[in-house]
Amino acid sequence: MPPEIQALIDKPLLLALVLAIGAVCGVAAERVGENLNKAERRRRWQRRKSGGGKWGASVRPDPRFRADPAAARSPSPVATAAEQLRAVMEAEFQARPLLNAGERRLLSVLDKALAEESPGWRAMGQVSLGEILASPDEAAFLAVNSKRVDLLIIDADCRPLHAVEMQGKGHHKSDNTAARDAVKREALRRAGIGYVEVVSGDTPAEVRAMVRKLVGRPHSSSSPRT
Repeated sequence: MPPEIQALIDKPLLLALVLAIGAVCGVAAERVGENLNKAERRRRWQRRKSGGGKWGASVRPDPRFRADPAAARSPSPVATAAEQLRAVMEAEFQARPLLNAGERRLLSVLDKALAEESPGWRAMGQVSLGEILASPDEAAFLAVNSKRVDLLIIDADCRPLHAVEMQGKGHHKSDNTAARDAVKREALRRAGIGYVEVVSGDTPAEVRAMVRKLVGRPHSSSSPRT
């Protein structure tokens, strides 16, 4: 037996100390190896995601597990509400009419016509499509969520029946306005909600005739009341 080993056996405390040091060194070396392996695997994964690995550019991460950076950076609701309250407290507000003059006149005629032709129906002004439409397609819903209709006819259970758009002078001056109306019309059609347009020059008699048609009643043979 080598004299060095014999000397350690003769001194058990020294032997225990040497074994302990060896064990610590072994554990440290093992952890260093694990860290190196993890770093190497991470580098390979990054290369694969960027298209530089053996998987090539066809590999894409699963979108279901993709992190949303905007969500991670979004402030807490309390902080956002506090900022909004601070901005509101420092600003001035003025009340303004919900409808313009033409829309108010149309609403008045609609109310009278509905009371005569279908008492359970009512008209409401400036209704958000996000409140009366729903869709499992998030992109499609966001496309109409903030859009509004001038007037909406609802039944006694507050179910939307027909959207009524007031088309004043120059309403379709821009292609953008026509495109927005097309989006609203198509979304309402897919939901089974009617869409009608009233021109600013239409008479009350013409509006009542439109209401009769929506209700499904024939036109009155008597002279229309204006």
